Amino acid sequence: MLQISPSVSIDESEITYDFIRAAGPGGQNVNKVATAVQLRFDLRGSPSLTAEVKDRLTGLAGRRLTREGILVIEARRYRTQEQNRLDANGRLMELIRRALVKHKPRRATRPSQAANARRIEAKVRHARIKKTRGIKPTVND
Repeated sequence: MLQISPSVSIDESEITYDFIRAAGPGGQNVNKVATAVQLRFDLRGSPSLTAEVKDRLTGLAGRRLTREGILVIEARRYRTQEQNRLDANGRLMELIRRALVKHKPRRATRPSQAANARRIEAKVRHARIKKTRGIKPTVND
């Protein structure tokens, strides 16, 4: 059982792990042992998450989400399967925690009349300053 928050938890049976060979350091061992982890979580079919959370998670997942609605997280940071599995679980938990936060919708606002007046006055002042920068005519003797 992955405990995401006090109210949300995901059953281990909803997550599948595939162990693959990882690139990078490890010497001869890297060619023999499948230490990298591909975590697969069926987002659309998960009974643990609400529809709202699934929608937000779909947006956050980006390219990690397949057309079938399966979230794929690859972890190959460490040299052992167990550490990579824990890393993948942690990344899944963090993604779901971010999806649990409901953002406040933006409300469109307009500037006040006083703010508009200040803006126009500043423009007029700046225009006057620029006007004085012109080439001054010289007096011929």
